[in-house]
Amino acid sequence: MIRREKGIFEGFRNFLEEKNINEKYIPHYVRWVRGCYNSLRRDLTETINGDEKKDWLLDLSTKYEDWQVKQADYALKLYTYFLSNHNYRPPESASEAWKKLERDTRRVLRLKHRSYRTEQAYIKWLLRFKNYVNCKNPEELLGSDVQSFLTYLAVEEKVSASTQNQALNALVFVFRHVLRKDFEGYIDAVRAKEKRRLPVVLTRREVNQIFARLKGVHKLMAKLIYGCGLRVSECTRLRIKDVDLEKGIVVVRSGKGDKDRITILPENIKDDLLAHMDSVKTIYDEDRRENVPGVWLPGALEKKYPNAGKEWSWFWLFPSRSLSVDPVSNTVRRHHIHEATLQRAFKKAVREAGITKNATVHSLRHSFATHLLENGYDIRTVQELLGHKNVQTTMIYTHVARKNILGVKSPLDVF
Repeated sequence: MIRREKGIFEGFRNFLEEKNINEKYIPHYVRWVRGCYNSLRRDLTETINGDEKKDWLLDLSTKYEDWQVKQADYALKLYTYFLSNHNYRPPESASEAWKKLERDTRRVLRLKHRSYRTEQAYIKWLLRFKNYVNCKNPEELLGSDVQSFLTYLAVEEKVSASTQNQALNALVFVFRHVLRKDFEGYIDAVRAKEKRRLPVVLTRREVNQIFARLKGVHKLMAKLIYGCGLRVSECTRLRIKDVDLEKGIVVVRSGKGDKDRITILPENIKDDLLAHMDSVKTIYDEDRRENVPGVWLPGALEKKYPNAGKEWSWFWLFPSRSLSVDPVSNTVRRHHIHEATLQRAFKKAVREAGITKNATVHSLRHSFATHLLENGYDIRTVQELLGHKNVQTTMIYTHVARKNILGVKSPLDVF
């Protein structure tokens, strides 16, 4: 049976050939369209509106060159034209059943207090699965459908093992907690190959070159990520109360795996942080005068302590300049700064510094770990600071560490 997603893209490929698109570019056009629809969690038969496309292309510009963004834009225009001349819509009853399944999945995820990022990821996989099974009625879904989909991801899409595992986790959740079904036996799918790549690590000189080309809040965030070993999302989600200037620590709450941890706060960043907090307090005071709803709170805290979101201690360390609509509650409130703004500034700084490495903001976290090991830090201590569940994950940095000398200070304090 030709699967729905494969059938649609096969038709799109034929359409591109008819339009005399260079054969070598066709796989890239298909990849851009698939990436956009997966990212926006949209059905392949739907037309993406201008604002959605604009936001997606803006996010794309933080990771790819300008010519690639233009190619992606052109691919989406061609796909929209392709859809206008073809009818791939599923039967109305099946379509409504899938819409209900998506709503129910969101509801159960929120009842279980899963993060919004997890919700986005699970819905993305649910919609990709829907396309794969050709909009088969959800009540008729079987474990064999999941097995076939996972094999398709490994063999045809050549996804990584972690990506395949995320897809499996999402579909297991839907089957068990939403559809109330158990898999009839073991899911014996072809497993994706584990791809082990060395992390991109910057030298201390390169880190300094990048810092010299960053300004304002982006520079402070980059220093915090490097000096504390934070993930980008962990940095953007920091609250005022998470930074203890006296003890010299940063509390990372609900990190990867929904775990809390404590990491070091560099001495030479404290004055900058204090000055930054003063400017953030101005934003906070303005929100209170305007009676803006409090910031988002995790889990059931907002129901238990309805006014906690208006307290200074819970305010974002890096708040957004403007208010926005909370996608879960539809409340207009102030969110934290978007990761993409830092990614764009960092990418520009790397380019201006003439650094040829494929460095991203996450490379600062890799550099934190590597430089600590080079300074003689114990591997277990580095593991705790990074928040790794398994020491084997941390061990990869021993392969890129240049040397091993005594010293356990933050690498930001060694300059």
